[in-house]
Amino acid sequence: MAAQNGKDLLIKLDMNGAGLFETIAGLRATRISFNAESVDVTSLESAGGWRELLAGAGVKTAAISGSGVFKDESTDERARQIFFDGEIPVFQVIIPDFGIVEGPFQVTSLDYAGAYNGEATYEVSMSSAGALAFTAV
Repeated sequence: MAAQNGKDLLIKLDMNGAGLFETIAGLRATRISFNAESVDVTSLESAGGWRELLAGAGVKTAAISGSGVFKDESTDERARQIFFDGEIPVFQVIIPDFGIVEGPFQVTSLDYAGAYNGEATYEVSMSSAGALAFTAV
């Protein structure tokens, strides 16, 4: 796989609940993280006293985040609405030359900032709220 442009890692949000996905405006940096808890099943019978883990068990989570320039476009308005209304819509994360991760996420953090002599910026964080699907490209 060749090197990829960071700007091609996109966070898209369902604008109307009907699968109309749009890229969140103004983002400069995006990130997706996957985590899985382990379930320790080590016992006195474990070979050599080595820890054993139960395959397929434990809670899986994903977190997506982004930061960028505040543009006050329709996607900004939708993100604010989702946060204040407590909605859990479907998001997509486009990972270039890898695939698309799609599923329900809750907006857990929404920060706005601005310096006197700079642009207004924002940061948004989301946590998975259900099963995610992965579609390879």
